[in-house]
Amino acid sequence: MKAKKGFSLRNICGENVVIAGGIENIDFSKIISMNESAAYLWQQIGDKDFTVDDLADYLCQEYEVDQATALADAKTVVEQWRDAGIIE
Repeated sequence: MKAKKGFSLRNICGENVVIAGGIENIDFSKIISMNESAAYLWQQIGDKDFTVDDLADYLCQEYEVDQATALADAKTVVEQWRDAGIIE
């Protein structure tokens, strides 16, 4: 998987939000808001290919969480990102 080109993470009024930078990505019907851990993961993947396991590893490195919990959370994040159309 990879983050879709043209999306970037911004902090707007204390809220982590992914915004579209290119005209092809603009969909004003959705605002993609991320909590602190999802925003951390988004920053980690950058424009690199990644797997669910990679995300779980990032969570374990940054937070005091066991691998099973991190993997479950990473799967949820990937599902949300797919639904939002910000990864491919």
